[in-house]
Amino acid sequence: MLTTMKSLLIDAKKNGYAVPAPNVWNEDSIRAAIRTAESERSPLILPLYPVMADILEFGYIARELARKTHIPVAIHLDHGQSFEEAVKAIRAGFTSIMVDRSQLPFKENAAQVKEIVKMAHAVGVTVEAELGHVGQGYEYEKTRDAGLTKPEEAVEFVKETDVDCLAVAIGTSHGVYKGVPKIDFTLLDKLNQVIQVPLVLHGGSGTGDDNIARVVKGGISKVNIYTELDSAGREALQENANIIQSKNLLELSKMVYDGYAKKLAHYMHLIGAAERV
Repeated sequence: MLTTMKSLLIDAKKNGYAVPAPNVWNEDSIRAAIRTAESERSPLILPLYPVMADILEFGYIARELARKTHIPVAIHLDHGQSFEEAVKAIRAGFTSIMVDRSQLPFKENAAQVKEIVKMAHAVGVTVEAELGHVGQGYEYEKTRDAGLTKPEEAVEFVKETDVDCLAVAIGTSHGVYKGVPKIDFTLLDKLNQVIQVPLVLHGGSGTGDDNIARVVKGGISKVNIYTELDSAGREALQENANIIQSKNLLELSKMVYDGYAKKLAHYMHLIGAAERV
C-alpha cells in the first residue's frame, strides 16, 4: 500500500515508535525490505540514495511493488542534493523527498528547503530536511561536535520552511564509526520538547542497540539504516563460504538478501515498528 512518509511518521510520533528506513537500490533489495516488513508487520520507508540507482527506474519498480503489499510503504529520496533531483523524484512517484542542504549556512539551507517544500506540498509529497550535520564515521572524532543541531535554530527552521520532519544531529554518524558513538540524549530531549514535527535519525548503523532503543524513546520517529544491513549480507556469504563454489548467482544473491532481511527484522523490533500493521 503506497502512502506518504508524513502519515507514517505522525503515527510513529503519536505512539512512541520509529519507522525503519533501510536503504534499497534495486528490485531485489526492495523485495527483501517489503518481504521483511510483511513478516514483521511493520510500516516501511524505502529510501534511495541517488548515486545508487536511477531515480526514474527506481520509482517505477518501487511504486509497483509497494502497491501490491498490504503494508504501508513510503518511497523516499534520501539526501537529495539538487532541485533537479527533487523534481525528478516527484515525477517518478516518490511520496517523500529529503532536501539535504545541511552543509550550507542556516539562511541558505532554510531558503532552499522552503522553495522545494512549496513545490512538494502542492502535489502531496512529504519533505524531510536536515539541520546540523551528520558526518561520516571515518572522521567521527573531528566532526561529531561541530555538526550538532541547535534547538533554537531548529525551531526557527521548522517555522520558516514548513518542513514535515527534521533530521537532527545528536552524535550519530554515517558509515562505520572510527571511535565510540557518543549520543547527546540531553540535546535530543530538548529538541523533542521544542519541535512539533517528527524527528529523524541518520547514521543508525553501529550506534548500538541500547542507544537506538533510547533515542526512539526520546522522540525519534524514523531511523535510517544501511551499513549494518550491507555488512549482514556480506557476512551471510562468509558463513556459507564452504558451499559458495557450488552455487549460482541467483542462489548467492538470495544468501545476501536473506542476511540483509534478518538484520532489518532485528531493527524493526528494536525500534518498536514490528506488529504495528
